[in-house]
Amino acid sequence: MASIKIENVQKAFGKVVAVDQLNLEINDGEFFTFLGPSGCGKTTTLRMIAGFYYPTKGVVRFGDKDMTRVPPEKRNTGMVFQNYALFPHMTVFENVAYGLRVRKVGSAALKARVQEVLRKVRLDQYSGRQVSQLSGGQQQRVALARALVIEPEILLLDEPLSNLDAKLRDEMRSEILRLQKEYKITTIYVTHDQAEALSMSDRIAVFNFGVCHQVGTPSEIYNEPANDFVAGFIGEINLLPVEIDKIENEQVTVSARTGANTKKLVVHNHPFNFKPEGKGAVSLSIRPESIKLHSEAADRPNVFRGKVEEVEFFGSLVNVTVNLDGVLLQVNMLNNVKTNLQPGAEVWAELPKDQIRIIPVVSGEDV
Repeated sequence: MASIKIENVQKAFGKVVAVDQLNLEINDGEFFTFLGPSGCGKTTTLRMIAGFYYPTKGVVRFGDKDMTRVPPEKRNTGMVFQNYALFPHMTVFENVAYGLRVRKVGSAALKARVQEVLRKVRLDQYSGRQVSQLSGGQQQRVALARALVIEPEILLLDEPLSNLDAKLRDEMRSEILRLQKEYKITTIYVTHDQAEALSMSDRIAVFNFGVCHQVGTPSEIYNEPANDFVAGFIGEINLLPVEIDKIENEQVTVSARTGANTKKLVVHNHPFNFKPEGKGAVSLSIRPESIKLHSEAADRPNVFRGKVEEVEFFGSLVNVTVNLDGVLLQVNMLNNVKTNLQPGAEVWAELPKDQIRIIPVVSGEDV
């Protein structure tokens, strides 16, 4: 296994900067995810770690070794591609054995290692079958086995589940996690799927336009977003432009425009909340599941009268859209016998001060 350090890395293709001033440290044995929309730089970063691209600037290290200009075949990494890149004319056994043959592993050791890894991915009974005769999930397991059989220090996964249907994706998420824990291998996983990132990762790096906006645990990324891009990309969010009126030790007072009105809100002064420096726009962010709806007014801060616009039933959850003087708030409620809201109903929406974050606005900036 190996830790990975990416130091001041930039990758440019002509005048296009795909990755800019990237600094990351990935721990030994960690399951680390690169998350972001298409074209954000996550796959380019993965390919620089694999050695398929060399950085324009900066350094890539495995442990204490400078790997920046080391070719891919000398990096001891295993890679699983989005399209699997299997050899259709070969059997499962021959596909998995390919990397060992290139490394000139003896026949007895080769056979033992291939059989062992096929057993671990639960494909040992399919070793003589052509890969073209396998299902998508089985082909994905073959690709995993081929990457693992060479006993790499680092496993690289480039959107490996994007070609599978929803049920297979769920099954393969569990399978990949099981194998990663069994092998205790440093793993980097590239995806645009926030559910995959949140459910699988030890830590996540969120990318956009070649810039890494935040690195943290799934809980930190979801509950403590660094800016409005991260907040909006990870799960559902309510974002309201606000101006900061007053900062005290325990709380912050902000003003939000709703239609022709200005509403004052009190925000708990979390230590990780954005500390304004007199420049740049800020937003109030709150998750839909954090907002509370009441049938009557309550004498507490941050309680505002609104009207139910829409109610969507999703079984265990009920999604409610509330119109707050022209501003639409999304509210998620657990389904229970008391949930009987109808469009047009008058409600009071409470935004608990300890669930609100004040975050900088970066969307639309040239970052």
